[in-house]
Amino acid sequence: MEKYGQILLESFLGFSAYLYREVLHPHWTNFVYWLLALSLFCWSLEILFPWRKEQALFRQDFWLDAFYMVFNFFLFSLIGYNALSDVGVEAFRDLLATVGIRHLVIWDIADWPVWARLLTLFVVRDFVQWNIHRLLHRVGWLWQFHKVHHSVEEMGFAAHFRYHPMETVFYRTLEYIPLAMIGFGLTDFFIVHLFTLAIGHLNHTNVYLPLGRLTYLLANPQTHMWHHAKELPRPAHGVNFGLTLNLWDYLFGTGHFPKEDRQVTLGFDGVETFPRRFWSQLRYPFTKLRRWHQVAERQTIRVNGTTAGPDVYKPT
Repeated sequence: MEKYGQILLESFLGFSAYLYREVLHPHWTNFVYWLLALSLFCWSLEILFPWRKEQALFRQDFWLDAFYMVFNFFLFSLIGYNALSDVGVEAFRDLLATVGIRHLVIWDIADWPVWARLLTLFVVRDFVQWNIHRLLHRVGWLWQFHKVHHSVEEMGFAAHFRYHPMETVFYRTLEYIPLAMIGFGLTDFFIVHLFTLAIGHLNHTNVYLPLGRLTYLLANPQTHMWHHAKELPRPAHGVNFGLTLNLWDYLFGTGHFPKEDRQVTLGFDGVETFPRRFWSQLRYPFTKLRRWHQVAERQTIRVNGTTAGPDVYKPT
């Protein structure tokens, strides 16, 4: 336990120092300023080439989403996520060591050409994230956290930032093993992450980016808006889960690429009563899950001398 405590302390101090350096010392691999530059670029596109021209420049919840950016990308890690994730990774490695596994990499691509490393990492990561995204919609309790992102009712680049911080935990936990099996460098990961971040920004912009037949390969604002549509073509699970590529949705039958409609209503059933403030949105999933548990306890009945609960739970 002393080792994990030391990792926790070193990770916390290390991330604090990293964030301090990033803010005060701009450089070409500075994530803080790349994020700011990408955001300003996408916002400029919305100002110059708005798709829904009636939408205000400072759209509904613009500043809320801007705060989500600061919280999710920096403050959440600063208050402990980065340190706890380092502890979790070390604990996982220790667990593997108990069964004789000391090297998780089974597909070492370190010696490949740069373009091949980047392409492999990009495709594998995007496919893993596509599957995780589908889980967020299909699993009831995960959907309660993902609802925060889908509470957006007017699309803009900053909507990309609105997600519950627990989504970071889910994504990174489920991503870890498949990505850890690939021997890539930190520079490779930074480049791919920055590229997918830029595409994610663009997908949420109020900009018209027609791609023609490339729509079946690449996500864009027009296809991603259908993912956020309140009236879904497949209400049971949703459509267009691709974060960067539409390819997976096209191949596995979850794609919906109709003629563009700029007036699609966004949200979900009941979004009108969804909390509007940051801390209320963060509390919402936990409050919802606690209510389910209380309902389950009340519905528990005695059947032939045994205790039985409700057979089916259908979260909303």
